[in-house]
Amino acid sequence: MYLEPQFDQMQNILKSVPSAYAMVKGGPGFPNINGMVCFYQLADGVLVLTQINGLPHSTGSCPADIFGFHIHEGNQCTGNAQDPFANAGAHYNPNHCPHPAHAGDMPPLFGNHGFAFMAFMTDRFSVNEIIGRTVIVHSSPDDFKTQPSGNSGNKIACGQIVRNGM
Repeated sequence: MYLEPQFDQMQNILKSVPSAYAMVKGGPGFPNINGMVCFYQLADGVLVLTQINGLPHSTGSCPADIFGFHIHEGNQCTGNAQDPFANAGAHYNPNHCPHPAHAGDMPPLFGNHGFAFMAFMTDRFSVNEIIGRTVIVHSSPDDFKTQPSGNSGNKIACGQIVRNGM
């Protein structure tokens, strides 16, 4: 089968230790949010693997549990009463690109009864470039057009990206 070598390679990568990770925790009003974002540096880019639990979720036949998900330029998950993660700063955007071409713009998280899992590849950054920065989960989906940050709502969870082994 044509995909078999790539599938085997991906399984080996996922069995390895990630190059970096962020432990994500919810802010005030969202104490149940927790999870991990793992970053694997590969030759062609970075594999990002995300698992988040405790996300707010709606009920009914048409739930819209979609959350903005970004790397921010700041290095702390601290802030103030109005914005508990204000020190996470703005989206990571070293090349000053318009949104949604920021290096830190990532696909949205789709919640499933409070749980989200996602894996994707990107060449917008290397692991070395994001060490010390933050990962943010926003309360609303990114609209991928509003400047500068996609109108993705409040920051509801945050994690600092650290090199594995630190």
